[in-house]
Amino acid sequence: MIGAVETIGQFIDIILHVDRYLVVILRDYGTLTYLFMFLLIFCETGLVVTPFLPGDSVIFALGALASLGSLDPWGLFGLLAAAAIIGDSVNYAIGAKLGPAVFKKEDSRIFKKEYLDKTHAFYEKYGALAIIVGRFMPIIRTFVPFVAGIGKMGYLHFFSYNVIGGIVWVSIFLGGGYFFGSMDFVKENFSLVALAIIVISFIPPVVAAVKAKMSSKKAAKAEPEASE
Repeated sequence: MIGAVETIGQFIDIILHVDRYLVVILRDYGTLTYLFMFLLIFCETGLVVTPFLPGDSVIFALGALASLGSLDPWGLFGLLAAAAIIGDSVNYAIGAKLGPAVFKKEDSRIFKKEYLDKTHAFYEKYGALAIIVGRFMPIIRTFVPFVAGIGKMGYLHFFSYNVIGGIVWVSIFLGGGYFFGSMDFVKENFSLVALAIIVISFIPPVVAAVKAKMSSKKAAKAEPEASE
């Protein structure tokens, strides 16, 4: 139990101080940092088992480092956009191949059926635009392409939204980091900025969950009245 708490604490520390960890990685591994970041974004978007990986804050921090001349901004943009697009495409293929079979166990620690149900509801609300909108929502971002594959959405239709979503997502956070990351306030309070990014990213799914719960309560109250 103590070990799990320590691991969670370390993970939170990495997310909140991602800029410091990136500086260390860049110092120790040089150009290999580009490969590591490609793999991180690919796994965060492409593998259903890693929805917990940081995405938004990492891209923002990379933009901040690029503004200081530590990394090539255009090289980063191309690499991260490619990782996001390829990751979603792989996730779609996994969903199309495996289908809902992996979600049969209600109490699975990795393949939580509640994530699948929430993503289904997300699709019902936004349709194909969910592929773009979902890019900006942690956890849901990882499951959106998977559900698109399960639902047998036409690949070309999916891919067009995938490309747009990937480019817009990376552009906003990388551009935001590049233009604001060099500001003294951001540099001195980066942990607060990272926390704000995480909190803002979680607002849409939380609001959607609250609305869904309220709707289900109203429906439950309406059923007895209708039966009378």
